Amino acid sequence: MSNKTRKILQPEYMENFHCIGTDCEETCCAAWRIVIDKDTYQKYRQCPDKDLRNKLKDGVTRIRTDASDINYAKIRLNPDDGMCPLLDSDKLCSLQRKLGEEYLSVTCSSYPRLTNIVNGVAEKVLTVSCPEAARVVLLNPDLMEFEENYEDMGIRNTQLIVFEPEKSKIVHPFLRYFWEVRIFIISLLQNRTYKLWQRMVILGLFCRSLDQHISENNSQAIPNLITTYLNYLDSGEFLKELNAIPNEYTIQMKLMKEIADYRLVKTGVTERYLKCFAECLEGIQYTDENTVEEIGQYYAEAYVKYYQPFMEDHEYILENYLVNDVFTNLFPFVGAKHIFDNYVMLVVKYSMIKMLLIGMAGLHKEKFNTEHVIILIQSFTKMVAHDVAFLITIFQLLESSNFNTMPYMAILAKN
Repeated sequence: MSNKTRKILQPEYMENFHCIGTDCEETCCAAWRIVIDKDTYQKYRQCPDKDLRNKLKDGVTRIRTDASDINYAKIRLNPDDGMCPLLDSDKLCSLQRKLGEEYLSVTCSSYPRLTNIVNGVAEKVLTVSCPEAARVVLLNPDLMEFEENYEDMGIRNTQLIVFEPEKSKIVHPFLRYFWEVRIFIISLLQNRTYKLWQRMVILGLFCRSLDQHISENNSQAIPNLITTYLNYLDSGEFLKELNAIPNEYTIQMKLMKEIADYRLVKTGVTERYLKCFAECLEGIQYTDENTVEEIGQYYAEAYVKYYQPFMEDHEYILENYLVNDVFTNLFPFVGAKHIFDNYVMLVVKYSMIKMLLIGMAGLHKEKFNTEHVIILIQSFTKMVAHDVAFLITIFQLLESSNFNTMPYMAILAKN
C-alpha cells in the first residue's frame, strides 16, 4: 500500500461488508463473464507455480474485440458447470490460496465493490448480486446515508464509470445541475410519506419534465422544476393523479412471457434464480392451460393477500434497492440518450423484481419472508440486471408495444 490517499464518497453500509467465504450460499466465480486486466494477465504468464501456470494458460484467453487495459482478457469457464477453472474443492480461489491476493485480478479482488469516478472523486458501492452484499445493502430499515471518506491509493477498484459533469457542462449545460437533480431523486425515493410505487410514478413525471427542459435547451428551468416538485410533495398535490392510476396486469403478463422465453435460451442461469422463477410461476398458476385473465386474477390475489401485507412493514428493502441502483448507475444522466429512457429501464427492473416477488408470495403465503426477497433480488441482479442485452430486449418489447410511455410506466410501477 502507498502513503497517499484519495477522497471517496460511499454509502455508510460499505463499512459493514465483509466476504463470508465458504459460508456464502453462492460463488462469485461462476455463471458470468470474469474479465482480467492487462497487468494481471502479464503476471499470470510469469506464474511461479507450474500447475497453476498450466491452468492459467488453458483457462485465460485474450479479448480481441474492444479490449482495454481493464478488459484485457477473460477466464474461460468450465463448460459443464460454468465455474471458474481455478476454484478448488471448497469453491475458493486456488490462485489466491497458493500465491496470495496480489495475484487476483482487479475484478476478483474488488468484487462486489464497484467504483465510479465522478468529477475526480471515487464513488464506491456494493452490487447486490452478491448474497452477503445484498443483505448488507437491503436489510437496513433506516434511510440509506452517504459519507465522505478517504482510502489508500494502493487499493485496486473495479472501475465502472468515469463521469465528469463539471467538464461536460459547457457542452451540456444541464449537467451543471447534476448534484441538485441527484440529491432530489434520492430524497424523493426516500420520502416515506408516499408509498414506493407513488414515489416511482412521481420520479417518472419529473424525468419526463427534465427531458423536456433539456430538449428545449432550457436547462436554467431545472432549479425551479425541483422546487416545484418539492412543493407538490409537501402539499400532496400528486395524490389525486396517483389515485387515478388503474389496476392493469396485461403488461406484467407480457413481461412474464418475455422472462420465461429468456430463461429457456439463457445459458449459465443459476439454480437460485431458476428456483425463484419456478416459485413465481407456481404462485400465480402460470400454465399453458390458464388464460391471461385467469393468471392475472391469481396474480392480483397473491398481491392483495400476501405480498402487500408483507411489504407494508418491509418496503424499505425495495427502497434501498432503488437508491443503491440510482447511486451506482449515476441515474438519470448515464445510460440511454434520453433521461426518460433511463427511467423506463429503472421501472423495468423494479417492476420485474416486484412481479416475481408477488408470485413467490402467492406460493409461500404467510411464510413469505425477507430471505425470499434477498434470494430473488440477488439472483435476479446476477442473472438479469447485469445482462445489458436482456434489458435492451425488454426495452424494445415495451417500445414495440408503445408501452414506453408515462401512463404505462405508472401502471407497471403501481401493480
